[in-house]
Amino acid sequence: MSDVVITPEVLARYNKPGPRYTSYPTVPAWTESFGEAEYREALNDLATRNHDPISLYVHLPFCAERCTYCGCNATVTTRADVVDKYLDYVERELDLVVPQLGARRQVVQLHWGGGTPNFLNQPQMERLVRLLNEHFLISADGEVAIEFDPRIGSVEQLEQIRELGFNRISFGVQDINPAVQEAIGRIQPFDLTEKLFRASRELGFSSVNVDMVYGLPKQTAESFRDTVIAIRDLRPDRIACFSYAHVPWVKSNQKLIDVTALPDTFTKFSLFRMAIDMMGEAGYDWVGMDHFAQRDDELAIAARERRLHRNFMGYTTRPASNMIAFGMSSISDIVGRFVQNEPHLGKYQKMVAAGKLPIVKGYKLTEDDLMRRQVILHLMCNLELPYDLTRTTYGMSLQDALGEDLERMEAYVEDGFIELLPDRIQVTPLGRFFVRLLAMELDAHLAKTSERMAFSKTV
Repeated sequence: MSDVVITPEVLARYNKPGPRYTSYPTVPAWTESFGEAEYREALNDLATRNHDPISLYVHLPFCAERCTYCGCNATVTTRADVVDKYLDYVERELDLVVPQLGARRQVVQLHWGGGTPNFLNQPQMERLVRLLNEHFLISADGEVAIEFDPRIGSVEQLEQIRELGFNRISFGVQDINPAVQEAIGRIQPFDLTEKLFRASRELGFSSVNVDMVYGLPKQTAESFRDTVIAIRDLRPDRIACFSYAHVPWVKSNQKLIDVTALPDTFTKFSLFRMAIDMMGEAGYDWVGMDHFAQRDDELAIAARERRLHRNFMGYTTRPASNMIAFGMSSISDIVGRFVQNEPHLGKYQKMVAAGKLPIVKGYKLTEDDLMRRQVILHLMCNLELPYDLTRTTYGMSLQDALGEDLERMEAYVEDGFIELLPDRIQVTPLGRFFVRLLAMELDAHLAKTSERMAFSKTV
C-alpha cells in the first residue's frame, strides 16, 4: 500500500464520525420499545429452526483495574464473590432463554469477551463451562475462543483454559512501549507477553492471536514500528490492529487521557499505513479494515474467496448466522433481530432476579434493512458491490434497489475511492481506507439518528 497517496487535506476532508458497521442498522437506530416480548418472539422463531447451528457470546465484564484508553463495558473489582454473584445471574439468564430456544442446541462458535475473561479463577471458569455444556451441545470441531490479558495470566492458567476446551486465544497487547503503556494505564512487559504467547503455542491452541491499537498517546513512528516488529515476530495467526477511538463523552475513563499526547490525524494514519506495509512484507494478508491474517489462515482464505462476514466480534468466517449473547451489555443477533442486554451491572442483575429477560433495547429489521445489511456488510468485507448482489434474494438488481444511494456513491469516483466497472462498483486501494464513509452513503438510518457523536472518526 506504500504507493497509495493520501494527503493531510484529503484526511481532513473525509475523516468524520461514522459507524464501524459491525451491525446494520447500527445501535443508535435501535429502540427501547423492543423489549422482552420481542426477544421471546425471536427466540421462538429460532426454536423452529432447530437444525440451524448457533454462536454463543458471554460477556465477562470484570477487570482488576481500568485502562484509561478502554472503550469496553468493564467493571473494576478485586473480589471473587462479585464474580460468583454475576455467574449466578448468568445462570438464571440461561434458565430464562434456553427453555424457549430448545435445550442442547448445536453451537459452532463460543466466545468469552470482556472485560477480562481470564480474571475468572479456575473454579469460576469451570462453573461457566459446565453451565454452557449443560444447556448447549458445543461442537467438537467448533471455535471456542477467549480473550486473555497477560498481566494477570500465567502458564498454569493457560493450561487450565486449554483443558477446558478452548482452542483459540487472543492476547491483548495494544503497544509494547513503556511510555505509551504508562500513558494508557496498562503496564505490560513484553517479555511476559512473549512467554505466555509461546506457552499457548506449546499447549496446542489452534489459533493464537494478538490485539494492538494505533493512535494511542505518545505513540511515534519509531515506537510503533518497534511494536509492529515485536508482534510480527511472534507470528500470531491473526492480528487485530484497531484505531484508538477517543470518545470521552461516552467513556468517562478516557477523560484521563492527555489529549496533547495523542498523535494528530495524519500521524495516526501514517502509523496504520506502516503496519499494513510491514505486515504485508511479513506474509500477512490485510483483511477487511483492520485485521491481518497469515495467508493460509481460514480468515484470509475466506476474504480471498469473498466468504468473509462481519459482526459484533469483528471479521469472521460465519459458520453460524445466529448469535445468542449472555451477560450485561451483550448483544444477540438472531433471526433478523438485534437484542441488547442491560449494560449496567446492578440493573442487569435486578431484571434477571425478577425473572425478566434483561433487555434494554433492540430492533427488528425490515425488508429494506435486511437488503441494506447484506449490501453494507458485503462492501465492508469484500470491498465491492456486484450489481447482481441483491437479485437472488430480492429479485432486483442493486441499481433498482438502491439507485439513488449508488448515485451519491458515484461522487467518490472523482476522488479515486471507487471504480465503476461493467458488473460492479469496485473499491480502490485508496478507497479502502474510507470504506466506512462509502458504507454511510447506503445507510438509511444515519440521518435520522441523534447520536452521531457516539461514533468514532472513520479514519
